[in-house]
Amino acid sequence: MIRFENVGKAYEDGTLAVDDLSLEAPSGQITVFVGPSGCGKTTSLRMINRMIDPTHGRIWLDDRDTASINPSQLRRGIGYVIQHAGLFPHRTVLDNVATVPMLLGTDRRTARANALELLERVGLPATFAKRYPAQLSGGQQQRVGVARALAADPPVMLMDEPFSAVDPVVREQLQNEFLRLQSELGKTIAFVTHDIDEAIKLGDKVAVMRVGGKLAQFAAPAELLSRPADAFVAGFVGRDRGYRALGFAAAGSLPLSDEAAVTLGQTLRAARDVAQDGWALVVDADAKPQGWLALGGLADSALEGTVTPDLLNLGGTLATEAGTLREALDAALSSPSGRGVVVRDDGRFAGTITAAQVLGRIESRAADIRADTVQAANLGGQA
Repeated sequence: MIRFENVGKAYEDGTLAVDDLSLEAPSGQITVFVGPSGCGKTTSLRMINRMIDPTHGRIWLDDRDTASINPSQLRRGIGYVIQHAGLFPHRTVLDNVATVPMLLGTDRRTARANALELLERVGLPATFAKRYPAQLSGGQQQRVGVARALAADPPVMLMDEPFSAVDPVVREQLQNEFLRLQSELGKTIAFVTHDIDEAIKLGDKVAVMRVGGKLAQFAAPAELLSRPADAFVAGFVGRDRGYRALGFAAAGSLPLSDEAAVTLGQTLRAARDVAQDGWALVVDADAKPQGWLALGGLADSALEGTVTPDLLNLGGTLATEAGTLREALDAALSSPSGRGVVVRDDGRFAGTITAAQVLGRIESRAADIRADTVQAANLGGQA
């Protein structure tokens, strides 16, 4: 647990970077600090490991006041990941990861063996161990940076915009890998970003900061989206917050259509026989969706050909039966056939759904929420 108690940071020129910050970042969860430039989010992060000392207030790690801990000792127990990884350019990837354990007294052989396991855990093959940072892509360097922060097995990790310097595709991959790691390790993490989408995706709790270092709202992502505290938070979260909120609404039992599909290698004639509105869903031998096949305009002479991957339209995302309403709606809206593909947990085809059906479920859910809100207000008035 990380707890801020009336923490502030003012500089000699009168700049107030953080103003009376109080919040508690729960143990084993990700707490994200987000806000515009100059709002004090990085300063708040760096005060945790005393790279910056607060002007007033106290910061606690569990039951210990960080001001009572030697800064070097404090930092050895906290992992730290920054935007450009900050790797030692003259050391191999393996030795970068093994650095902190060796400084803490772990013998070189053990430290390097553990470092090799960590590289694999963050998704890098063992063949990368002897490379130098300059030989890696930006995304690979960030993975090494995360592995190095984990090397001493710290209970607390600080992450300062670690994924912002890579392209959107790599960034999403790193975010997903990070969430997978956190589900296994359960670290207490303070994470800084300027991207509200990243904050909502990664955070168990999100602290929205305003310029001047004031905390505007501290809440779970779903609450932040559905009940912003004021106009600043509402504006920062964005006008499409209603759509984002669907990412926290379980789809439940969707009204799936049991659509017939064709398997790769079957004839185009077989595909035409099961097609609806000129589109046939194609699956592999394990019944996992591969894409959509457009059959309009095919001559009869072409129908004896077979369904091959190069003929498929790969547009359209997949939703899972246990997924969210946002996933289901996105699958329907992005599908070239207008029918969203839903899969089971094992990736096998479960059925299709249209945007109209998902919107019906969304409206039904919204009506239930409105009714509950009115009932709660009436009960409050009676009390």
